[in-house]
Amino acid sequence: MDTINLADNIARLRRRRQITQEELADYLGVTKAAVSKWENRQTMPDILLLPQLAGFFDVTIDELVGYEAWLSGEQIRRLYRELCEDFASQPFSRVLERVGSLVRRYYSCYPFLVQICTLYLNHFMLSEDGEERERILGEAEALCDRVLQNSKDVGVCTEAASLKAILNLRQGHARKAIETLEPILQGRHIQGQSGAVLVQAYCMAGEHEKAKTHAQIQQYMDLLGLVGDAISLLSLYETEPGRSREIMGRAQKVIQAFGLEELHPNLAAQYYYQAALAQAFAGGKEGALEMLKGFERCVGMLLAQEEILLHGDRYFDRLEEWIGQLSLGSMAPRDRTFIGQSVRQALDHPAFEPLKELTAFQEMYRRLSGD
Repeated sequence: MDTINLADNIARLRRRRQITQEELADYLGVTKAAVSKWENRQTMPDILLLPQLAGFFDVTIDELVGYEAWLSGEQIRRLYRELCEDFASQPFSRVLERVGSLVRRYYSCYPFLVQICTLYLNHFMLSEDGEERERILGEAEALCDRVLQNSKDVGVCTEAASLKAILNLRQGHARKAIETLEPILQGRHIQGQSGAVLVQAYCMAGEHEKAKTHAQIQQYMDLLGLVGDAISLLSLYETEPGRSREIMGRAQKVIQAFGLEELHPNLAAQYYYQAALAQAFAGGKEGALEMLKGFERCVGMLLAQEEILLHGDRYFDRLEEWIGQLSLGSMAPRDRTFIGQSVRQALDHPAFEPLKELTAFQEMYRRLSGD
């Protein structure tokens, strides 16, 4: 709503409760004439009566006065489109005034504030005044700070942090961008745009070694995420052999290109096992057996280690310090004992029942189960 609609809301809520103006007046301790004047927009209730009115009608004060503190996702998208069109067709100062009015109105709608920051970032250059451009970027940064300080939504805060860092870079403040994003890196991965912005900030600040390290961390985590997603997709497309084959064809090229069996045998083992299931569900005995051979190779590497640790390799040669900052350090989330106990259960999956007649499967079963 664009205005406070207290008068209409009092009348509407009163009728919904099926009470007269006099009955409402008696409850509030005012005259019937006072209630009539409220509903006819002649006067407004005393501010101290608002909690009593809201309680009586079982609504919030915001609902009573018609104030919307939050916008839906669709409303945010619609407003963003409208404002973009306004920037293209109306005087810059007039649109800027409307944006400011909306910000004041929805100052607690953090997803909306994030989109306003994006709007500022995409349109500030339309101003012909250099000082105004700097002021707009400063206002956008302040909105990002508000979101980061008050929002409980991790996704919204991550987007706000990324936008703030981009705003820092736009203003030539590479060090501030690093200070914004670097704390997020401690112990976990900065994904997507935020990670790329941090690399750019390191470069602008002349910290090229840090830029190289973070870019490598980013690629390493993207690699694990890519294969992990392939595992999930295989489980979702078990009954669609054509799609499963396509997923496996692409995933295995990635695994081979990056030497994932040696780099992260635990994840590679999970992939080969899920791929074996997909092949087995499709009736491909030989294909399932081939994937289980990959599973056996990876399990063998895991069981051969005294202690299973996360590590880099010749290509990923800048991971050690970062791995040490992870919550578990370099310790992998599974130990040798657990893996050994899980293997027999994994091979006993009903999907592998047709493979039990194959000598190669029988021998593999004995090797992996320790018989």
